[in-house]
Amino acid sequence: MAWVHPIFSVLVRRPELVVDHLSGYAALVQQEASSLGLEVARCALAWAIAVVSFIVFLVLAGVAVMLGVMQDEFHWILIVAPGLALALGAVATSMALKSMPSNIFVELRGQLEADAQALRMAGGGS
Repeated sequence: MAWVHPIFSVLVRRPELVVDHLSGYAALVQQEASSLGLEVARCALAWAIAVVSFIVFLVLAGVAVMLGVMQDEFHWILIVAPGLALALGAVATSMALKSMPSNIFVELRGQLEADAQALRMAGGGS
C-alpha cells in the first residue's frame, strides 16, 4: 500500500483519530467564533446607541428651539439637554467605528498550516 497516501491508511485503520482531530477543529472554530461574535455584538450595540442618541438629540433640539422662541429669557438647559444626547451619540459612534481585530482565526490558520505541512511530510512531498 505504498502508493496510497498515509492519510487514507489512517482513515481506514483508525477512523477515531480523524474524528477526534476534526472535533478539535470544531472546538477551535467555536472558540474563535465566539470571540468574534462578542466583537460584532459590541459594535452592533454601539451603533444602536448612536442612532437612538442622535434621534433623541434631534427631538430635544427641536423642542429646545420651539421653547427658546416662545420664551423671553434664555435657559441653559435648552442647550445642555440636546448636547448630552449629542455627546453620547458621538462617543457611541467612535466606539462603533473601531475596526474589528485583524487576528481573527489566527490559531485555526496556524493549525491548518501545521496539518498541511505534516501531510506533505508524511506523503513524501515538500
